[in-house]
Amino acid sequence: MFRFLAALILAAFAFAAQAAIDANKASQAELETVKGIGPGLSSKILDARKAGAFKDWNDLVERVGGVGPGNAARFSQAGLTVNDAAYSATAAVVPEKAATPRKAAKPADAAPAPARQ
Repeated sequence: MFRFLAALILAAFAFAAQAAIDANKASQAELETVKGIGPGLSSKILDARKAGAFKDWNDLVERVGGVGPGNAARFSQAGLTVNDAAYSATAAVVPEKAATPRKAAKPADAAPAPARQ
């Protein structure tokens, strides 16, 4: 009976350690409990949050230096959320890559280049 009770208590502590921490509500100490977030990054998150709450993960990635899609995925796995939502790589869009212009296609009626001899 004692072993069962001890195991139950340890399981409860393990579950509490994995509790979600929202980037819009967490204190610096709470942010630092997320694996991979130290004092420097937690300060950056809090500084960016002063300008307004994060709308979603993309907003956090854009506004906080040092947090890219890879780190966002790792932080989410460790329990960090934004507006109580986990990171989703399929919904993430990196603005710089999405706005990259493509080369214009050659006009169809253009004369072919002369053959090299």
